[in-house]
Amino acid sequence: MKTLVDIDETLLKEAMKVSKASTKKETIHRALAEYIRAGHRQALKGLAGSGIVDMSLSELRRARRRRRG
Repeated sequence: MKTLVDIDETLLKEAMKVSKASTKKETIHRALAEYIRAGHRQALKGLAGSGIVDMSLSELRRARRRRRG
């Protein structure tokens, strides 16, 4: 999908350096993916102690490794 967005060029250049992406498009894709992952992490942290997720950190890491497979 094509979308026209006005992005601060300085921020985009810095993001390209940090992400080591070779294109602006790749940089934006990586940034969006990381933003989504961070949101999921925050949501999971919010469940800590709620009883909904009853796993230790090491158990969660093992589950992640199995999922990536």
